[in-house]
Amino acid sequence: MLKKGNKLFSIFFNKCPQCQEGRFFKYGVTLKLKNNLKVYENCESCGLKYMIEPSFFYGAMYVSYALTVALAVAVFVISYLIGLDLIESFVAIFVILVAFTPLIMRLSRLIYINMFVHYKEKET
Repeated sequence: MLKKGNKLFSIFFNKCPQCQEGRFFKYGVTLKLKNNLKVYENCESCGLKYMIEPSFFYGAMYVSYALTVALAVAVFVISYLIGLDLIESFVAIFVILVAFTPLIMRLSRLIYINMFVHYKEKET
C-alpha cells in the first residue's frame, strides 16, 4: 500500500510527488510555525519546481478545511460515544484541532500538490 509510486507514499513520507525521492519540506514537524511550512524551491533529486505557479498553495486551504472538518467530526463522535456532554465535546475538538494544526497544514500541502503532479519512474 505504501510503496514508491503511490501517492500515499509521497504524502506520508514527505517526498517529492514526481520522483518520490527528494524531500518536500525542509524541516520536520515542529512547534516553530515559522519553519513548519518551509518548502524547498525544487526537488533535490529530480528538479521539480514545487511552487508550480504563484500562490499555488492557496488551494491547499480547501484541503485543510476538509481535513479539519473530518477530524472535528471524528473527535465529536468519539467524545459522544465515551459519554462527554456537549461543552466537553467542543473543548475536546478545540484542543485536538489546535494540537494538530501544524500537521494538518503540512498534510494539506502534500495532498494538494499530489493532486496535480504524478509519479514518473526514472528512465534507465
